[in-house]
Amino acid sequence: MLTPEQRDRFQRDGYIVIPNFKSADEIARLRARAGEIVDAFDPAESRAIFTTRDQARASDAWFLGSDNTIRCFFEEEAFGPDGQLKQAKALSINKIGHAMHDLDPVFKAFTHDAKLAAAARDLGLEQPQIWQSMYIFKQPGIGGEVRWHQDATFFDSTPISVTTFWFALEDATIENGCLWVEPGGHRGPLRERFLRDGDAVTMEKLDSTPWPDDSTAVPLEAKAGDLVCFHGLLPHYSAPNRSPVSRHAFTLHVTDARTEYSPRNWIQRDARLPVRGFD
Repeated sequence: MLTPEQRDRFQRDGYIVIPNFKSADEIARLRARAGEIVDAFDPAESRAIFTTRDQARASDAWFLGSDNTIRCFFEEEAFGPDGQLKQAKALSINKIGHAMHDLDPVFKAFTHDAKLAAAARDLGLEQPQIWQSMYIFKQPGIGGEVRWHQDATFFDSTPISVTTFWFALEDATIENGCLWVEPGGHRGPLRERFLRDGDAVTMEKLDSTPWPDDSTAVPLEAKAGDLVCFHGLLPHYSAPNRSPVSRHAFTLHVTDARTEYSPRNWIQRDARLPVRGFD
């Protein structure tokens, strides 16, 4: 699936961009299904927002209970001072998470793809396990910032094996909040771990290495249909979306079953919903 040059680039930089990985029809089906999920969501169920600022404190019961189901989360700026939505519900949702890849037929079909399985093998995931899926809206005007982080913070294993598969469902530009990464940053240390003990979560600081700045960070603009794959230790970030257009994306977080998945990671699976690969 991947060329030798792409494999070498992934090892060197910690990420690759594969153009035109998903078709316009596949994207349209996923976007339509996400719209249906949002339409069916009753804000009376929860007004939970998603934020990466002080994430341990912001992780409420609605978030923790979303580990193995499908739930919607609002943008941090979705509500006005009066507590009411400032725009339509469909333009207020930050993301849907976190088990659509196993529980929803449309998301399952998008995920369980022979091409994706081949790409995962080429990146070294011999026994892939898909722990989490997220549909990210990055809404126009209010799309929230995602602070610098490493995905291994949330999906620790020994050794670290988590790989992220990030699908651009719309064009991602600097203006609408594309990803920023630090090329080669995956060779640095894991800086923090998000730990769960029952309903209690903490962010454990491991290393004081500073996050990237403008001198080392580069934007990862992508076209709709492109797939970005990156190493779990790669520092990455996205700015707020103040533009008039959204930046929809779909992500999967995948480890290798040959590594030891931490029992303190926030998402765990058992026989009722076993973790699966791409096949």
